[in-house]
Amino acid sequence: QVPLVESGGGLVQAGDSLRLSCVDSGRTFSRYFMGWFRQAPGKEREFVAAINWSGGVTSYADSVKGRFTISRDNWKNSMYLQMNSLKPEDTAVYYCAARTIPTMSSTADRYDYWGQGTQVIVSS
Repeated sequence: QVPLVESGGGLVQAGDSLRLSCVDSGRTFSRYFMGWFRQAPGKEREFVAAINWSGGVTSYADSVKGRFTISRDNWKNSMYLQMNSLKPEDTAVYYCAARTIPTMSSTADRYDYWGQGTQVIVSS
């Protein structure tokens, strides 16, 4: 079990920024490829961003490219999602996820461990 805990969500206005954090209290965080996903009410969970074990390779959904930045600090067992220029359509519960197979993926069911989620609400 990889206990992942997200934080940093909240209620903001369109155009504002938020920084989400995901902390892994385990001891093997640096081995995992990580991702951020989000789920809006009534919609399926969708890919937001992914990062490899070192942080040197990242990928983004087209809807967030240029606005969001994924990063990680393996010394702190933490991953981050810097979200700038937020839009109302970014409103969702954001989840961090860990993947034990060392390849990048944008598919939710290819991730093995999930956090409980943190709510982001962007008002217009």
